[in-house]
Amino acid sequence: MGNQHKVINSNTMNTDIIIIGSGAAGLTAALNLAPHYKVLVLAKGGLSDGSTAWAQGGIAAVLEDGDSFNSHIDDTMVAGAGLNNRAAVEKVVEHAPEAIARLAALGVPFNAEADHLHLTREGGHSHRRIVHVDDATGWAVQQALVKAAEAHPNITLITDMVAIDLITGRHCEPYSGESHVWGVYAFNRKTNRVDALTARVTILATGGAGRTYLFSTAPRGATGDGIAMAWRAGCRVSNMEMNQFHPTCLYNLEVKNFLITEAVRGEGGILKLPTNGHRFMPDFDDRAELAPRDIVARAIDHEIKRLGLDYVHLDISHKSAAFIKEHFPNIYARLLDLGIDITKEPIPVVPAQHYTCGGVVIDLDGRTDLPGLYAVGEVSQSGLHGANRLASNSLLECFVFGEAAAQHIRANWDRLPAPPKIHAWDESRVTDSDEEVIVKHNWSEIRRFMWDYVGIVRTTKRLERASHRVELLRREVADYYGNFRVTPDLIELRNLIEVADLIVRSALARKESRGLHYTLDYPDMLTEARDTVLMP
Repeated sequence: MGNQHKVINSNTMNTDIIIIGSGAAGLTAALNLAPHYKVLVLAKGGLSDGSTAWAQGGIAAVLEDGDSFNSHIDDTMVAGAGLNNRAAVEKVVEHAPEAIARLAALGVPFNAEADHLHLTREGGHSHRRIVHVDDATGWAVQQALVKAAEAHPNITLITDMVAIDLITGRHCEPYSGESHVWGVYAFNRKTNRVDALTARVTILATGGAGRTYLFSTAPRGATGDGIAMAWRAGCRVSNMEMNQFHPTCLYNLEVKNFLITEAVRGEGGILKLPTNGHRFMPDFDDRAELAPRDIVARAIDHEIKRLGLDYVHLDISHKSAAFIKEHFPNIYARLLDLGIDITKEPIPVVPAQHYTCGGVVIDLDGRTDLPGLYAVGEVSQSGLHGANRLASNSLLECFVFGEAAAQHIRANWDRLPAPPKIHAWDESRVTDSDEEVIVKHNWSEIRRFMWDYVGIVRTTKRLERASHRVELLRREVADYYGNFRVTPDLIELRNLIEVADLIVRSALARKESRGLHYTLDYPDMLTEARDTVLMP
């Protein structure tokens, strides 16, 4: 068995490869590298606390004769409003069937009918091509990957490690201006100290930045850590203004962030006004409820603001009770616990931030701008999603790019130098904080102004207000960070303000409306699609 859930007894550790993140992207890379190298996987909390385990919908793959790679590619490009990198789209789509086969071989119990996998359909897809495990695909995938990783002797899984900063040449003894990444400084929750973890290769698989926003379906730890660390180390980031808002998050004052999967609409769910039962999506798009997520989210947002509503209704009660319970057993049971019987009544829903389509710029091998550093999954901007992620392409990206990064590392291993001597973490000039309330207050302020000013519909005036608040908070957080010992909350706050700044700067730079970036000041889409690239 691997050394999972291990406590580090020294504040320095060296290995072959460090992977920051224990979701689909990180564990896919780990399993592909472990036959050849020692791999250390860091989880911010528990092994299954990340976004992968929360994914309800499924994984998109062309598996039926009536479907085609070209169709899946075209659907992805249309959803992405032409901002996609076609080479990345082709790579991911064409490797999807083999990714599904590998997951099945790991024991993921995909739903099947007779002698073939059951496929459902989601918004933006022209065919049924979503492989799933009921309505809890991510959880099933996560458990299979964790089980395989725990069983591998070359994989060490360490929980409760909060990454702080990437180790580069400026942390070497003697000092070096080299931009090579040699590992990471991470706060160990079990020992309450900072460990210096070094390796020849570091892979960021830290997920997105959903918690920059007040309402998000992302897990608590989605604070943009990998994006912020890579930016501080010298990597470009791209398309940070493209934050996907899932149209249908449960509206419930007691239960936050419960997602109602896209597949409910794919299987016939209808969006209605709670005031009069009017089905409003055909008023906005010919595809109605099956339009891409950005269109559906903006339509809901428009109706909520126009009528002063708290929510709209998502209704699938016209389907038989047996059909609903078979296709959505987890959603049915969860909502029944909350007093909502979806076989008889509609679900109150609101949009919520759901996916970070921008991120650290990578190539088709998962390489970032810095030698020794790769990025895979939601932390990255591979070119797959463009201006809007097509439903169920996100887990798929994790599998394809996790393997691609591993292949490139194996092919180039002999050219990767061993780490030099690294400085230990220095706490000689800081003290314990006596004002933790500042951290909590600033966290709340960031999420509130990002929701109000940098949300589904934007204006230049709102973005400039957000920019002003970012600058004020940045100075406060920098002063606090420079004077007090780090804590997990402080680490996350520092990353949140960094990512908020990148989102606002990117949004101000795009003088058009495209995909997920919709601004009232520039409502038209330009003829040429260009990435918003920020240079450190």
